[in-house]
Amino acid sequence: MFPHICIQEEDFDLSTEAAKLREGHKDIGAVVTFVGTVRDINEGDEVSILELEHYPGMTEKALEKIRLEAHDRWHLEASHIIHRIGKMYPCDQIVMVAVASRHRENAFHAAHFIMDYLKTNAPFWKKETLPDGAERWVDARVSDKEAESRWAK
Repeated sequence: MFPHICIQEEDFDLSTEAAKLREGHKDIGAVVTFVGTVRDINEGDEVSILELEHYPGMTEKALEKIRLEAHDRWHLEASHIIHRIGKMYPCDQIVMVAVASRHRENAFHAAHFIMDYLKTNAPFWKKETLPDGAERWVDARVSDKEAESRWAK
Protein backbone atom coordinates (compact mmCIF):
# COMPACT_ATOMS: atom_id res chain seq x y z
CA MET A 1 0.00 0.00 0.00
CA PHE A 2 1.39 3.38 -0.96
CA PRO A 3 0.76 6.64 0.93
CA HIS A 4 -2.39 8.55 0.02
CA ILE A 5 -0.76 11.94 0.58
CA CYS A 6 2.73 12.90 -0.59
CA ILE A 7 4.42 16.27 -0.12
CA GLN A 8 7.67 16.21 -2.06
CA GLU A 9 10.23 18.28 -3.93
CA GLU A 10 10.77 15.79 -6.73
CA ASP A 11 8.58 15.55 -9.81
CA PHE A 12 6.13 12.68 -10.34
CA ASP A 13 5.02 10.53 -13.25
CA LEU A 14 1.25 10.56 -13.82
CA SER A 15 1.13 7.12 -15.48
CA THR A 16 3.10 5.50 -12.67
CA GLU A 17 0.92 7.10 -9.98
CA ALA A 18 -2.35 6.13 -11.72
CA ALA A 19 -1.12 2.54 -12.06
CA LYS A 20 -0.26 2.41 -8.33
CA LEU A 21 -3.73 3.75 -7.53
CA ARG A 22 -5.37 0.87 -9.42
CA GLU A 23 -3.16 -1.93 -8.03
CA GLY A 24 -5.25 -4.68 -6.47
CA HIS A 25 -8.57 -3.06 -7.41
CA LYS A 26 -10.60 -5.08 -9.90
CA ASP A 27 -13.68 -3.07 -8.92
CA ILE A 28 -12.49 0.23 -10.44
CA GLY A 29 -14.40 1.43 -13.48
CA ALA A 30 -13.04 4.98 -13.60
CA VAL A 31 -9.85 6.82 -12.78
CA VAL A 32 -9.87 10.61 -12.96
CA THR A 33 -6.63 12.53 -12.64
CA PHE A 34 -5.79 16.20 -12.49
CA VAL A 35 -2.32 17.71 -12.81
CA GLY A 36 -1.74 21.37 -12.05
CA THR A 37 1.27 23.06 -13.62
CA VAL A 38 3.22 26.28 -13.15
CA ARG A 39 2.03 29.08 -15.43
CA ASP A 40 4.45 31.58 -16.91
CA ILE A 41 2.11 34.52 -16.28
CA ASN A 42 0.16 35.60 -13.20
CA GLU A 43 -1.71 38.87 -12.70
CA GLY A 44 -0.42 40.04 -16.07
CA ASP A 45 3.25 39.60 -15.13
CA GLU A 46 5.72 37.05 -16.41
CA VAL A 47 6.74 34.52 -13.76
CA SER A 48 10.19 32.89 -13.80
CA ILE A 49 10.04 30.84 -10.59
CA LEU A 50 7.27 29.65 -8.30
CA GLU A 51 8.36 28.57 -4.85
CA LEU A 52 6.02 26.68 -2.55
CA GLU A 53 6.47 26.33 1.20
CA HIS A 54 4.36 24.37 3.67
CA TYR A 55 4.00 23.59 7.33
CA PRO A 56 5.13 19.95 7.74
CA GLY A 57 2.63 17.80 9.57
CA MET A 58 -0.16 20.37 9.31
CA THR A 59 -0.22 20.23 5.52
CA GLU A 60 -0.47 16.44 5.39
CA LYS A 61 -3.30 16.47 7.93
CA ALA A 62 -5.20 19.11 5.94
CA LEU A 63 -4.84 17.14 2.70
CA GLU A 64 -5.88 13.90 4.37
CA LYS A 65 -8.96 15.59 5.80
CA ILE A 66 -9.93 16.81 2.32
CA ARG A 67 -9.28 13.37 0.81
CA LEU A 68 -11.37 11.59 3.43
CA GLU A 69 -14.23 14.07 3.01
CA ALA A 70 -14.30 13.21 -0.70
CA HIS A 71 -14.56 9.53 0.26
CA ASP A 72 -17.47 10.38 2.58
CA ARG A 73 -19.34 12.30 -0.13
CA TRP A 74 -18.79 9.90 -3.06
CA HIS A 75 -18.22 6.17 -3.16
CA LEU A 76 -14.51 5.95 -4.01
CA GLU A 77 -12.27 2.93 -4.19
CA ALA A 78 -9.03 4.90 -3.87
CA SER A 79 -7.52 8.38 -4.04
CA HIS A 80 -4.08 9.93 -3.99
CA ILE A 81 -2.75 13.49 -3.72
CA ILE A 82 0.79 14.58 -4.52
CA HIS A 83 1.81 18.19 -3.94
CA ARG A 84 5.24 19.50 -4.68
CA ILE A 85 7.16 22.08 -2.66
CA GLY A 86 10.33 24.02 -3.37
CA LYS A 87 11.34 25.90 -6.52
CA MET A 88 9.52 25.19 -9.75
CA TYR A 89 9.55 26.73 -13.20
CA PRO A 90 6.91 27.34 -15.89
CA CYS A 91 5.44 24.06 -17.18
CA ASP A 92 6.61 22.09 -14.09
CA GLN A 93 4.02 19.91 -12.43
CA ILE A 94 2.84 21.19 -9.03
CA VAL A 95 -0.01 18.96 -7.91
CA MET A 96 -1.68 15.69 -8.84
CA VAL A 97 -5.05 14.44 -7.70
CA ALA A 98 -6.05 10.92 -8.70
CA VAL A 99 -9.41 9.40 -7.80
CA ALA A 100 -10.73 5.92 -8.56
CA SER A 101 -14.30 4.68 -8.28
CA ARG A 102 -16.66 2.15 -9.80
CA HIS A 103 -18.40 4.87 -11.81
CA ARG A 104 -17.06 7.97 -13.57
CA GLU A 105 -19.43 10.55 -12.07
CA ASN A 106 -18.18 9.85 -8.54
CA ALA A 107 -14.57 10.11 -9.70
CA PHE A 108 -15.12 13.36 -11.63
CA HIS A 109 -16.97 15.05 -8.76
CA ALA A 110 -14.49 13.89 -6.13
CA ALA A 111 -11.43 15.06 -8.10
CA HIS A 112 -13.03 18.46 -8.69
CA PHE A 113 -13.99 18.75 -5.01
CA ILE A 114 -10.49 17.81 -3.82
CA MET A 115 -8.84 20.45 -6.01
CA ASP A 116 -11.32 23.16 -5.02
CA TYR A 117 -10.82 22.44 -1.31
CA LEU A 118 -7.07 22.02 -1.65
CA LYS A 119 -6.74 25.50 -3.19
CA THR A 120 -8.43 27.14 -0.18
CA ASN A 121 -7.80 24.83 2.78
CA ALA A 122 -4.29 23.42 2.40
CA PRO A 123 -1.55 25.41 4.17
CA PHE A 124 0.82 26.20 1.31
CA TRP A 125 2.51 29.53 0.72
CA LYS A 126 3.45 30.57 -2.81
CA LYS A 127 6.12 33.04 -3.78
CA GLU A 128 6.69 34.16 -7.36
CA THR A 129 9.93 35.49 -8.78
CA LEU A 130 9.63 37.79 -11.79
CA PRO A 131 12.27 38.02 -14.55
CA ASP A 132 13.76 41.18 -12.97
CA GLY A 133 14.33 39.27 -9.71
CA ALA A 134 11.44 40.91 -7.83
CA GLU A 135 9.60 38.53 -5.51
CA ARG A 136 6.01 38.57 -4.31
CA TRP A 137 3.79 36.32 -2.23
CA VAL A 138 0.66 35.07 -3.97
CA ASP A 139 -2.63 35.86 -2.24
CA ALA A 140 -5.63 33.55 -2.33
CA ARG A 141 -7.96 34.23 -5.23
CA VAL A 142 -11.61 35.15 -4.78
CA SER A 143 -12.41 32.67 -7.56
CA ASP A 144 -10.88 29.82 -5.51
CA LYS A 145 -13.15 30.63 -2.56
CA GLU A 146 -16.16 30.82 -4.89
CA ALA A 147 -15.24 27.41 -6.37
CA GLU A 148 -15.03 25.92 -2.87
CA SER A 149 -18.46 27.31 -1.95
CA ARG A 150 -20.20 25.25 -4.66
CA TRP A 151 -19.54 22.15 -2.53
CA ALA A 152 -21.20 23.46 0.66
CA LYS A 153 -23.56 20.93 2.18
